[in-house]
Amino acid sequence: MSKIQIWHNPRCSKSRDALNLLESEGISAEVIKYLDTKLTYENIKELLNSLGVNARELMRTKEDIYKELDLKNENDEDKLILAMVENPRLIERPIVIKDGKAVIGRPIENVINLVRG
Repeated sequence: MSKIQIWHNPRCSKSRDALNLLESEGISAEVIKYLDTKLTYENIKELLNSLGVNARELMRTKEDIYKELDLKNENDEDKLILAMVENPRLIERPIVIKDGKAVIGRPIENVINLVRG
């Protein structure tokens, strides 16, 4: 059976929905509470590769910290990744990873396609 991981924020309804979906499918996923876990540059870089997106596409651009750090005017990929390392609230959620492929669980159909595909 494939190893499945979910980067989860228990306070987020979409994240809870994704975890509930995995459980309803009988999938025991490794839950990473990314707000409580110290992420590294390498963790996020690997995740970006698995998602096939750039750093900005992984960011929650409506978060106050995004505006406070003026990240909309930052184009350096490394600096955007470091901003997520230092401020994990910037990371879109939930993220589900299976066999080296990852999806952002918005909409939930992304998770369904990943785990059933």
